[in-house]
Amino acid sequence: MQLSVIIPAAGFGKRMGDVKKPYLDLAGKPILAHTLMAFQRCSLVDEIVVVVAAGDERECVQNVIIPYGIDKARQVVAGGETRQWSVFNGLQNVSSDTDMVMVHDCARPFVTEDMIQNTVDAATECGAATVAVPVKDTIKEADDDSFVARTLDRQRLWSIQTPQTFRYDLLLRAHLQAREKNIQATDDASLIEELGGHQVKLVMGGYQNIKITTPDDLIVARVILESRRTV
Repeated sequence: MQLSVIIPAAGFGKRMGDVKKPYLDLAGKPILAHTLMAFQRCSLVDEIVVVVAAGDERECVQNVIIPYGIDKARQVVAGGETRQWSVFNGLQNVSSDTDMVMVHDCARPFVTEDMIQNTVDAATECGAATVAVPVKDTIKEADDDSFVARTLDRQRLWSIQTPQTFRYDLLLRAHLQAREKNIQATDDASLIEELGGHQVKLVMGGYQNIKITTPDDLIVARVILESRRTV
């Protein structure tokens, strides 16, 4: 089985102050380097396609790929206007013999080998799988005037993370349909749902598998990283 990993890293961190989030420092390394090293170490991963902002290809190679020995990153390609378009660009650049494709947020540096393995196992069986965790908080749906419309059943709610893993042909069909019908989604599992006829399996993730989006997240990430070093 050929497993290709797509890392969309083309966006700007607006909630981080319009900076290039993949290159922000986290304990002496760019966030993107931490993320890529997790997949570099995993024996299941055959190749990595990094999708960066147009014009940043050289910076990514010189400041991340080469210094940190990410030799599985065989392609660094330009992204699109949205994350969805960037993933589609990544799909066009995976190896021709790819069977399974995994999509992972560049700003989730604490992905574990168990998460990678478990989503691959589930996607091999079901075609599509995503890491997720049960929500801890009570979730309420609001109406248009910001009044509570209803309280959702917390026991049935999950917070979706990445990695998300799919049969390559299935994810490609979902993206092609999205382009044809102008469907916009914030994750690839949603495009599989829109495709219909295929269920997405939820795989237990971890509460430390945070997405670094705000300055506060960066503080939490440093604490997580330090705690892992002392274990």
